Amino acid sequence: MKPPKAARLLALSATLAALAGCQTLEVKQPTIDQTNEIRKGPEDRPQRSITGFSHALRCMDTLLLDYGVRDITMLTEEISDETKKLNAGTRDMLISSVSDMSRRSRAVRLVAFGKDTANVISYLASAQNAAAYQAIPLYDIKGSVSQFDENLVKNQKDLGIGFAPFINLGAAKDAGSSMLALDLSVLTTSDMAVLAGVTSRNSVMILKQGSGIDGDAAYHKFGINYSMNLAKAEGQTQALRGLVELAAVELIGKLTKTPYWSCLGVNDPKKNDETRLEMFDWYHAMASTRIELIAYFQNQLRRRAFYDGPIDGEFNPAIDEAIANYRAALGLSREAVLNEEFFYAFLAADHTKIKRPDQPARYVAPNSVAGAPASIPVVASAASASPAAAAAAASAAAPLKLSVTAPKQQTRFARGESINLSLAPSQDAHVYCYLQDEESKVIRFFPNRFARDSRIAAAQPLTLPGAMRFQLTMNTKGVPETISCFATQRDVMASLPQALVGTDFEPLPGATLELIRGAFLKASGGTLAQENFRVQAK
Repeated sequence: MKPPKAARLLALSATLAALAGCQTLEVKQPTIDQTNEIRKGPEDRPQRSITGFSHALRCMDTLLLDYGVRDITMLTEEISDETKKLNAGTRDMLISSVSDMSRRSRAVRLVAFGKDTANVISYLASAQNAAAYQAIPLYDIKGSVSQFDENLVKNQKDLGIGFAPFINLGAAKDAGSSMLALDLSVLTTSDMAVLAGVTSRNSVMILKQGSGIDGDAAYHKFGINYSMNLAKAEGQTQALRGLVELAAVELIGKLTKTPYWSCLGVNDPKKNDETRLEMFDWYHAMASTRIELIAYFQNQLRRRAFYDGPIDGEFNPAIDEAIANYRAALGLSREAVLNEEFFYAFLAADHTKIKRPDQPARYVAPNSVAGAPASIPVVASAASASPAAAAAAASAAAPLKLSVTAPKQQTRFARGESINLSLAPSQDAHVYCYLQDEESKVIRFFPNRFARDSRIAAAQPLTLPGAMRFQLTMNTKGVPETISCFATQRDVMASLPQALVGTDFEPLPGATLELIRGAFLKASGGTLAQENFRVQAK
């Protein structure tokens, strides 16, 4: 006998009412709370909501421009998934991240090659003979997705309702959190050794509910929690992309010693334990031999027009004066001292607000200055700007000339024959060399990744390529080529259009030698020497 219709309707209504209360099957919030307990550590951290780290990549592009970083060439091997649980193109994510980081600065060039270190070593052995690569990259990125712990925290609740013999219904909810980790390191291609301190080890907590991703991915850096909502269509892949972008910012920042933490929301690095330790490590690593620390500030102060002299890691009267002047501009004591206080203030400063002097402290005198002891803090020699200024004025009165020659005045070469050049300015000058090849493409080959200082002393002509790890050869077609070198009295690289600086050994789109000459005339204020060397086939 069938149950009365009224009874069936009553049972269905009761069941639906009961299941409507399934919101009591709350599993998401307990999972979030338990996950937070794991990731929070001993104290609460500041919270920041993000959609990704693309803003940090663009910030790094600007930072690399400001710090004058260029010609960073890197290989990247296949970034493997050691967990065998993800199906994502991690290396492709890294390539796109570095590309976004170099849109304007052109600071980093990344080459994808091979699946393992053996392939990279094989490539490096033959790189100089490969037409596709004119010079050997300096660094290699190696690493893997090292961890993926699923259901680190898991909660599940079930509810069943039955009104026999009318109806039986049930409901269930589950939520869990997982941890994903990415480890990357930078190696030198000269010996495949890991660069000390240039590593990235980051992880992300992923909240998962039901069969899809629901909630956020939480990244932790410099005591800050970065929370990102995940799209169900991407889920774990989106979380991995965030890790890769974070790693790109960190690796390039550490490699170039630029304050990358400012692109991740750290406004006062001296008050942050992690960034303060990072700056401490950078300073003492460079100051241990003093040469690297002095060269770092020679490069930075020359870029900011406070100094015009060699980047050789040695004190001289001009760098002494430049250090004292920049310290004063940062509100520190006016003295030629490279101590931690100055280093920290320099990395924390907004250099766009520092007014450039009318004239840089210019070094001309050939006599060397006795170095400071290797102990820390490093103290420069006593400033003596007047003799240097007088020498600079005397040098400036003479016209600037430049000589570009090959041994025995050779101008004709066999196809594939190596070419060696000697660059000799008539006075200490900054020299920049470009090649217009057989296809009329123009590349910059000096200064380059192997010799970043454009300054050449009149008493010490420079040989190209010399010990630098690249080759100049006559093209196999026998088509004439032109090498054009420009000499200026001061470093004008920062004043050139970025499109005419580009990346060393890479074609400059749309560039011509006439266009480059015009840019140098404008940047140098008209004080320019140019010498062309015509390369012809025998």
